Amino acid sequence: MEYQGFWGSFWDLIWWFLWAFAFIAYLFALFAIIGDLFRDHKMKGWAKAIWIVFLIFVPFLTALVYLIARGGGMAERSAAQVRAMQKAQDDYIKSVAGPGAHPSPADEIAKAKTLLDAGTITPEEYERLKARVLS
Repeated sequence: MEYQGFWGSFWDLIWWFLWAFAFIAYLFALFAIIGDLFRDHKMKGWAKAIWIVFLIFVPFLTALVYLIARGGGMAERSAAQVRAMQKAQDDYIKSVAGPGAHPSPADEIAKAKTLLDAGTITPEEYERLKARVLS
């Protein structure tokens, strides 16, 4: 049978997509493993280096062994990182939008009154600020 080029056979195309999918899935697993290795603070540096060396020289077998042996820990470390990031985000939002972020109208009028008493603003400006806060 004569070769019909890259797009010549439907099954060649299916086969190519299957291999491309497997390769991309392997890359995702590889980066997840490497990320997990550096996220694990309980593992010593030498153990991490040995995993990396094996991932370089025996990549598919090492990735499979790592996912089987340490897959549960991967999920726990990932969930812990998500919880820590969520807590940091919540703390930031509370610090920005907390009670001091939007003072009450009474607080703003009190500040304006202090400025009026100090002579920083005129009585007309005080009345404008008070009207703006109350509206």
